[in-house]
Amino acid sequence: MSKPNAEDVPGREITVTVNGVQRSAWCADRTLLVHFVREQLALPGTHVGCLNGDCGACTVLVDGALVKSCLQLAAAADGAEITTVEGLGEPGNLHPVQEAFWAEDGFQCGFCLPGHLLVTLKLAEQKEDPSEEEIRSALAGNLCRCTGYQSIVAAVRRAVRQPEGA
Repeated sequence: MSKPNAEDVPGREITVTVNGVQRSAWCADRTLLVHFVREQLALPGTHVGCLNGDCGACTVLVDGALVKSCLQLAAAADGAEITTVEGLGEPGNLHPVQEAFWAEDGFQCGFCLPGHLLVTLKLAEQKEDPSEEEIRSALAGNLCRCTGYQSIVAAVRRAVRQPEGA
């Protein structure tokens, strides 16, 4: 989206550090963070789901905190450090959390996967050996319409038990 005339749409240029890279882009004041990340920054891994915070497909980390980006205005993230699923790994060099989901078949269609990966990353930072109840509680804000969650829970358990880089 190119910058419209200032009199047409109120907006601003914001600067964020996304996946370790400082980026600046103009956005309308009403732009949601999920749309800013996908459209202005061309990072489509953050998915647009329900747009009301229920599904978790849009989950990102903002200054280390889990955020449902469909509930936050982009302008509120000005100056923040954001991690999206693209910041975890890449083909041939997956992050250990991604490896765990791959090994445990912790996804089917993949739509919910970005949110689940980032929730797992955060849980792994906070808890060394969470119980199944703690894992399910952490995942509660992320819906999956394809699985029965057993493989997702197994993937989270594997991810939090392996050391970084294993």
